[in-house]
Amino acid sequence: MKIEVEIARQADQELVEVFSRLLPQLSTSARPLDAEAVGRIVACDANTVLIARADREIVGTLILVMVPVPSGLRARVEDVVVDAAARGHGVAGLLMQKALQTARDAGARTVDLTSRPDREAANRLYGRLGFRVRESTVYRLAFDS
Repeated sequence: MKIEVEIARQADQELVEVFSRLLPQLSTSARPLDAEAVGRIVACDANTVLIARADREIVGTLILVMVPVPSGLRARVEDVVVDAAARGHGVAGLLMQKALQTARDAGARTVDLTSRPDREAANRLYGRLGFRVRESTVYRLAFDS
């Protein structure tokens, strides 16, 4: 399987359909995204939307978020998802490598991500890429919707 990773430059119908297909594979609580929502994600200056293609079909996505703060450029990987049928072929690894190179080239000092413990394959990949578990407490405030 030949995988190519590229930056999504526009929120076309293909990308809307891909998020509709892939996000439920990442989270059961994921809400469907319409064209307007995907457009906001792609248009946001802080986001780099990466897509992985196999035989011209999008089989994986990753969002790299980079934000300048007083302590330096912060980079964070969000919503890495590979279609179940394409897992085990290095798709996530290629997406991550492209994200890390993009962050490095932009001047980020660190790249953060979170991953649930039950995502064993993903956690092994992150370890192989040099990520280390950090002693930290994550706080979340959820707004009812």
